[in-house]
Amino acid sequence: MAGKYFEDLEVGQRIRHSRTRTVTETDNVIFSGLTMNTQPLHMDEEFAKRSQFGRRIMNGIFTFGVVVGITVPDLTEGTIVANLGYEKVNHPTPVFAGDTIWVETEVLEKRPSGSKPDRGVVRLRHVAYKQSGEPVVEIERAVMFLKREAA
Repeated sequence: MAGKYFEDLEVGQRIRHSRTRTVTETDNVIFSGLTMNTQPLHMDEEFAKRSQFGRRIMNGIFTFGVVVGITVPDLTEGTIVANLGYEKVNHPTPVFAGDTIWVETEVLEKRPSGSKPDRGVVRLRHVAYKQSGEPVVEIERAVMFLKREAA
């Protein structure tokens, strides 16, 4: 599997994910429509022109999903049991159609599971940046990983 096992991760470890994603207007409109998010900042250019952003911004939940998705091949592909929770989600800078997102992950904590010896819990911090180097999403999450012996 491409993902990391519990034993492969160390507190303080940083992973710069090689995948990037340029987000598009089509992504924004389709995602907002599919999720029934009628926020005019995402869907109405004339409304958004009058906002502090001066144009439509990408849907934050879409951006959040892209950020987590970018980490999958390097981190959790085939080695995750479950996402246990997301916390401290911040969107410090808006994302616009045409921005390219890249992500860095830091391992914050890890511990073996108290009830399941074949797995462990790891707390991660993902920070996503756009091409200008500005951070656009910051996420902390707890993930249950398989241990290598269990695979």
